[in-house]
Amino acid sequence: MARAWQHPFLNVFRHFRVDEWKRSAKQGDVAVVTDKTLKGAVYRIRGSVSAANYIQLPKSSTQSLGLTGRYLYVLFRPLPSKHFVIHLDVSSKDNQVIRVSFSNLFKEFKSTATWLQFPLVLEARTPQRDLVGLAPSGARWTCLQLDLQDVLLVYLNRCYGHLKSIRLCASLLVRNLYTSDLCFEPAISGAQWAKLPVTPMPREMAFPVPKGESWHDRYIHVRFPSESLKVPSKPIEKSCSPPEAVLLGPGPQPLPCPVASSKPVRFSVSPVVQTPSPTASGRAALAPRPFPEVSLSQERSDASNADGPGFHSLEPWAQLEASDIHTAAAGTHVLTHESAEVPVARTGSCEGFLPDPVLRLKGVIGFGGHGTRQALWTPDGAAVVYPCHAVIVVLLVDTGEQRFFLGHTDKVSALALDGSSSLLASAQARAPSVMRLWDFQTGRCLCLFRSPMHVVCSLSFSDSGALLCGVGKDHHGRTMVVAWGTGQVGLGGEVVVLAKAHTDFDVQAFRVTFFDETRMASCGQGSVRLWRLRGGVLRSCPVDLGEHHALQFTDLAFKQARDGCPEPSAAMLFVCSRSGHILEIDCQRMVVRHARRLLPTRTPGGPHPQKQTFSSGPGIAISSLSVSPAMCAVGSEDGFLRLWPLDFSSVLLEAEHEGPVSSVCVSPDGLRVLSATSSGHLGFLDTLSRVYHMLARSHTAPVLALAMEQRRGQLATVSQDRTVRIWDLATLQQLYDFTSSEDAPCAVTFHPTRPTFFCGFSSGAVRSFSLEAAEVLVEHTCHRGAVTGLTATPDGRLLFSSCSQGSLAQYSCADPQWHVLRVAADMVCPDAPASPSALAVSRDGRLLAFVGPSRCTVTVMGSASLDELLRVDIGTLDLASSRLDSAMAVCFGPAALGHLLVSTSSNRVVVLDAVSGRIIRELPGVHPEPCPSLTLSEDARFLLIAAGRTIKVWDYATQASPGPQVYIGHSEPVQAVAFSPDQQQVLSAGDAVFLWDVLAPTESDQSFPGAPPACKTGPGAGPLEDAASRASELPRQQVPKPCQASPPRLGVCARPPEGGDGARDTRNSGAPRTTYLASCKAFTPARVSCSPHSAKGTCPPPASGGWLRLKAVVGYSGNGRANMVWRPDTGFFAYTCGRLVVVEDLHSGAQQHWSGHSAEISTLALSHSAQVLASASGRSSTTAHCQIRVWDVSGGLCQHLIFPHSTTVLALAFSPDDRLLVTLGDHDGRTLALWGTATYDLVSSTRLPEPVHGVAFNPWDAGELTCVGQGTVTFWLLQQRGADISLQVRREPVPEAVGAGELTSLCYGAPPLLYCGTSSGQVCVWDTRAGRCFLSWEADDGGIGLLLFSGSRLVSGSSTGRLRLWAVGAVSELRCKGSGARSSSVFMEHELVLDGAVVSASFDDSVDMGVVGTTAGTLWFVSWAEGTSTRLISGHRSKKSHQSGRGGSCL
Repeated sequence: MARAWQHPFLNVFRHFRVDEWKRSAKQGDVAVVTDKTLKGAVYRIRGSVSAANYIQLPKSSTQSLGLTGRYLYVLFRPLPSKHFVIHLDVSSKDNQVIRVSFSNLFKEFKSTATWLQFPLVLEARTPQRDLVGLAPSGARWTCLQLDLQDVLLVYLNRCYGHLKSIRLCASLLVRNLYTSDLCFEPAISGAQWAKLPVTPMPREMAFPVPKGESWHDRYIHVRFPSESLKVPSKPIEKSCSPPEAVLLGPGPQPLPCPVASSKPVRFSVSPVVQTPSPTASGRAALAPRPFPEVSLSQERSDASNADGPGFHSLEPWAQLEASDIHTAAAGTHVLTHESAEVPVARTGSCEGFLPDPVLRLKGVIGFGGHGTRQALWTPDGAAVVYPCHAVIVVLLVDTGEQRFFLGHTDKVSALALDGSSSLLASAQARAPSVMRLWDFQTGRCLCLFRSPMHVVCSLSFSDSGALLCGVGKDHHGRTMVVAWGTGQVGLGGEVVVLAKAHTDFDVQAFRVTFFDETRMASCGQGSVRLWRLRGGVLRSCPVDLGEHHALQFTDLAFKQARDGCPEPSAAMLFVCSRSGHILEIDCQRMVVRHARRLLPTRTPGGPHPQKQTFSSGPGIAISSLSVSPAMCAVGSEDGFLRLWPLDFSSVLLEAEHEGPVSSVCVSPDGLRVLSATSSGHLGFLDTLSRVYHMLARSHTAPVLALAMEQRRGQLATVSQDRTVRIWDLATLQQLYDFTSSEDAPCAVTFHPTRPTFFCGFSSGAVRSFSLEAAEVLVEHTCHRGAVTGLTATPDGRLLFSSCSQGSLAQYSCADPQWHVLRVAADMVCPDAPASPSALAVSRDGRLLAFVGPSRCTVTVMGSASLDELLRVDIGTLDLASSRLDSAMAVCFGPAALGHLLVSTSSNRVVVLDAVSGRIIRELPGVHPEPCPSLTLSEDARFLLIAAGRTIKVWDYATQASPGPQVYIGHSEPVQAVAFSPDQQQVLSAGDAVFLWDVLAPTESDQSFPGAPPACKTGPGAGPLEDAASRASELPRQQVPKPCQASPPRLGVCARPPEGGDGARDTRNSGAPRTTYLASCKAFTPARVSCSPHSAKGTCPPPASGGWLRLKAVVGYSGNGRANMVWRPDTGFFAYTCGRLVVVEDLHSGAQQHWSGHSAEISTLALSHSAQVLASASGRSSTTAHCQIRVWDVSGGLCQHLIFPHSTTVLALAFSPDDRLLVTLGDHDGRTLALWGTATYDLVSSTRLPEPVHGVAFNPWDAGELTCVGQGTVTFWLLQQRGADISLQVRREPVPEAVGAGELTSLCYGAPPLLYCGTSSGQVCVWDTRAGRCFLSWEADDGGIGLLLFSGSRLVSGSSTGRLRLWAVGAVSELRCKGSGARSSSVFMEHELVLDGAVVSASFDDSVDMGVVGTTAGTLWFVSWAEGTSTRLISGHRSKKSHQSGRGGSCL
């Protein structure tokens, strides 16, 4: 019944009698005026500074409104061309006060655990980037309807309690405020609402609408959050919603920014387009239902079209990612400033991703970040408080236990703790500085506020905690001192600025005195000043330093009297300087009482100072000092901590550190002295036992990689500070430190069974280190560039490394003296940054995966043999993207799953089948930035991703792919993430190393989840076909017809994406083509015309560069043979058009034109390394021989020009090792020539007795090549004697069973098979070892001019235009049967009919997709999976009238 008096609504201004100003407050220019639109009195709040002109309810910040209504209605109008701010203090059910602010002053959404800032956009009639700013000149009255319950639940995952206070700041007009549990519709009148399921706005709250006019033409209604952002009424971690509840999908979330509009406004958060009812005016009754799972491509296309009438599109820059954000401290949800991410409801059962949170921060390895001067004792001396980048750590010195204060999003620059351990103050470094006040005992953030200073350098609490002082710089760089009142913070009040002062004097240290909270002291360059706070003003006066006025003072400390006398006369101030001086200052007289100087003295031959004196000479720079009633601790830049009596007669104790001491602090009992060094060490000296205890060590630069060892529980890290460090995971203490001053470490991994670790360096060296002897064991320098990846097989037998130059090395680690097995060049993507996920070995050690040889491809090899098993083109997986995607990191899942996970530059994680390469699932929108590291738990339950400065954990086992849990704490991008060997902990490395506990219970009997359903690539997409099921299909009964459109994108994977909504012709639409192409062969033994007319078929660019410049070529020469090449792994695509070689970038549409041939080009050949392209042409009217030009692919320059034949070259082929080039003359020349590719000199040449139609090198033996022609197969064996190469020939006739006709094409199959095509349509199979034909079948009605083999599939192309795919996996077994083999085991899988005889073709390694050229001058994209052929490039069969170009046109 406590809320009954607020029902159905409450008039806030009337209830609190705002006009009397007894229960409310006003500040600045606040007046009552009459508004002409509303025809009534309203309050006008105006002023140049919003914070100084406002109405506040209630009057005091210690009071509360106690309003429990779910909805708050604010009826206001912004003043034209002004800013306004609305602050709401909302209390959650757990009594956490959150400030919610709306303003057109905010440029972006920002959020923390206690503050939400929403930009309120007015009159959305301009482009989105221009929305935020001053109110428009014609600003109208607005009804701002805020659902406070959903605001807390959606953005902070908290339960709404009540509205505590409201502050309306300039500049605006406000009519009234109302609260209610009812959702009113302001535009519906009483006559309309009877037939609609809505509640009309009460007459008292309604805006007046003249008769005959529309409400929306006069006023604006903003409802926030929108209906599409509604979530269940309980926090997510406690929710167990039924399946029929309204759930948010995993798609991108909108900018949480209310957009004011004259039409009903909604925010599209899913691909489902929701159209508002034309009568309900934006409050359409929508049936609750789960949103369907869609692909990333559909999300993008639908989200961009989700705006119906009255909708305002949200551009990509306004998209937000939906995810749970945890600080991992007691499950508190925190939203960072940079990543405006919101929690979402899980799709499916609430048990799918529990517990929530699943990670809890256990330990941190690191110290400092912004600096190393911030380290404090707690008043009881039991713990030390220090920052580790963005995390504040409290370390119990006796047990080593850590607890954390999480919430800062940047490095902590200053800390202060009050005398009773009640309040902890912290400031972060990024400008403008954000400060937090914490309850030190509970770790809860009591208050978050923005400092008037741009950067806070130092903080100091008074002993009672009622006063906090800070020193920093304003935005002009001037020194600024601010005093805050913090006495009411623990009681629910706010921090109040008591005084501010600017000073021209340098301030390096600032302290509030212990004897008087209104007095302070500071020191800096040439000044020591005493401060006093009185009457809201900070004033200071200088201490007379006399001859010491030019010293650079670094720190100060007060001496407390032994008798505890609180008078100022009982305290002395000690100040130290960089010159070694220590001044003792009388605070009452403000004069220097004593001046001493620390000087080094050494005995002859002594390495260290033995006694210090205070006289003249070069002093030791003192960086910090701390004073107790009995002694003074001094830290200096020579690395020593020294303890002196207060008369400084002699050194009591000293401790030498590895680096300059930056901070010292004596414990309250005076028995321990804390010291910190600039090299990242933190420890304390026990004065009783005279033992130094190390508390924490730290890298001084970001950590690049980490590795874990299971047996000893050790962790290895490499950092940009050029060190390799070994840590004990149980204690988080450093065990070893390896430093390299010249050679920076880049990658690290442990040997799985021996006490050894391997490290890769920037010089390319890979070294092994013994953990027992702490020394280098073996070094290998087989790399030319910096090592980018390092990994070992689980059994420790093999080690792999990669470098920035693209080489991959394999090592044998069976014995301690490990050695190099293989080094392969151009394997790994060159210039890739070092990453823990650059190389990945499967859990069973059988497979090796890496990104390469280009950024767009991922290669899977056999780890033992380094045989390439799979190559996947990542750049073609995202069909909706208009830019080329690239792979960033790879990792294998459990061996039972066989998954390969790849993170891409388009913010996706693609899950592939590690054997077939087919797409199993996708996680789109993983993070706005690419993730450099990812890993999957051994039970395949959790996927861990390094996402910017956060760690994201995905529920991998759930098929619906719910949103991730996000964990903050790092202030710099996370470089590496990993599960511990026992899977009970997670490590993340970036600015520091974080150790997280996995809270999920272990499930030893849990089976691996099944493979998720195949991802869809568009509307109507069907599941991907299984390789085995597709291999058993019968031939098609109906031949599919070629389509006329170009494919959206062509990729290379063992199983392509299927189910698209059809190809679209990007050439005609003007969009850049994104097809990606590779090597091929061709058909048609027809002779290439070499008439004078054909020499005029193309228009090469003028040699002088005058008149005309060739811009583009349209067309393809269909009368060539093998005159198109495409390499899926590199994207190189080239074809011929007349006398030009056209090299086309299919992503941008840009063309290169390699000219120089004097006649039409007949054929092309690309080397196996894809570095050299050979092109051959016939004779012209000006030359007696044909030309062969050898091109450098990378530069497009002709490196060699040779004249091998007097007639047209019919075929070219490189040997498997690229050492030889074979050329075959046409039927007239009948010449076979071999050329050495080192100098392209003629090695051997022979004239053939009969015309030959094709030649090919044996891919398994570089010393064997085969020719096919009239009735014979000729096997050539190459024998090399020194520099000479001779040819041994063996001729085998074609059996009569094959039938009459010539052999027109050939290709090698699995060893030792050779497939040959005949002019009568037969395909015969030869055993090259036995030299016999053992199988043949009728493959076509016309001559077979093209054969391609890969895996267990054969492609045949004929003169009839038929392209057929054959399953020939059983042929190898039939070889043993000899002549008794039957062709019944060979069957046709697919068939396509093209527009002409097939002359060239190239397919990916799995023969799933490829490019085919025909005599009609057309290049087709062929997809066997979809059974489609798509036209890529079209030309002409003959010359085109009035334009120069045979088979094409020049532009």
